[in-house]
Amino acid sequence: MEKKTARLRRARRARAKIREMGIHRLCVHRTPRHIYAQLYKPSSSEVVVSASSLDSEAKTSIKGNSGNINAASVVGSLIAMRARAAGISQVAFDRSGYKYHGRIKALADAAREQGLVF
Repeated sequence: MEKKTARLRRARRARAKIREMGIHRLCVHRTPRHIYAQLYKPSSSEVVVSASSLDSEAKTSIKGNSGNINAASVVGSLIAMRARAAGISQVAFDRSGYKYHGRIKALADAAREQGLVF
C-alpha cells in the first residue's frame, strides 16, 4: 500500500496548488481496464462534464481493449469537446498523482489537440 499512499500524497499536493489557481480542474483516474476524466468547478467538487472509456460515444470509437493509449486519446478528445460545449477552454490538469506518460499523456495530448488549454 506504500505505492498507493505515495500517489495519493502527490495528488493532494497538486490539488492544493490547483485550488490556489482558481480555475477548472481536469481530473483523471485510471484502472487497468478503463480510464475516466472529469471536469470540476474551481470553487467546489461539483462535476461539470465527464467522459470515460465506458461511455457509449467512446465505445464506438475504441477498437479492442478499453485500457490502452488508443482509448485514452478517445476519452481526451471527448472530454475536450464536452468542455468546449460547456463554455470552458482553460483548465488545470490534475493527473491524480499518476506519472505523466502512457495513457495519462495520451489523454492530455488529445485534449490539447481539441482546443483545451492547460
